[in-house]
Amino acid sequence: MRKLIALLLILGMAVTSGNFVYAQDSGAEAEGEATEQMEDTAEDTTTAAEAEVEPMQPEAPAADAGSAEEMAEDQSGYQVLKKYFIDGDWRFMSFVLVCLILGLAFCIERIITLNIATTNTDKLLARIDDHLKSGDVQGAMEVCKSTQGPTASILYEGLKNADDGAEAVEKAIVSYGSVQMGLLERGLVWISLFIAIAPMLGFMGTVIGMIQAFDRIEAVGDLSPSVVAGGIKVALLTTVFGLITAIILQIFYNYIVSKIDGIVNKMEDASIALVDIMAANNIFKK
Repeated sequence: MRKLIALLLILGMAVTSGNFVYAQDSGAEAEGEATEQMEDTAEDTTTAAEAEVEPMQPEAPAADAGSAEEMAEDQSGYQVLKKYFIDGDWRFMSFVLVCLILGLAFCIERIITLNIATTNTDKLLARIDDHLKSGDVQGAMEVCKSTQGPTASILYEGLKNADDGAEAVEKAIVSYGSVQMGLLERGLVWISLFIAIAPMLGFMGTVIGMIQAFDRIEAVGDLSPSVVAGGIKVALLTTVFGLITAIILQIFYNYIVSKIDGIVNKMEDASIALVDIMAANNIFKK
């Protein structure tokens, strides 16, 4: 369910940003048409005035410079990214985009799951200790059952085997800890796949684009710089987007792995502390 929510969130962001860019493009086109109409009106007025009087006035290039700066500002950020995405071969750029969307969906789902799985182990152990001091093992188990996260589940399994001695408790904690580790690492293999496959798709698009560029040169029969540069530029765009996708997913992957390591360390410390607490309160049966 969390994967579906993350995927829908990413798709919604993509659609919203696309509509925003489309609205910006439409607004820019409308402004361009209005500017052209104003320039035509100004030219007609100037022509009529020059027919009556022809004063010698120098042309002012400041307006052209200002228009160039405004166009440069408009061509920044997301619009430049969109332009380069369209310039590349859509057959391969679409696959790279799918890798990015699915990879981000898995990353968001893992981050949400790991944040939910994070438990305040010190507070949990203190509550368990309060119940074990009075010999209330069932109360300690209820505390673990009412607490979310893999740490509480492991401690619950250890308390459940308290009647069989310390060795049985440690064995139950180790066995169930392996199960919880598998649940924490679920989905990481898919993130690793998208990190590896996105640059590969980009490289494949580049190689095919280079082949098409050389075919075009062969068909034209002339090694024109414009033909060569245009084909190579389009071919390299797939590699650029593939590398960008891999970098973004790699950052999320490393964050998720570090989060899992922190949870596992807390699980191990809590397990050792539970055995010590049970031994100190004489919970183990002789």
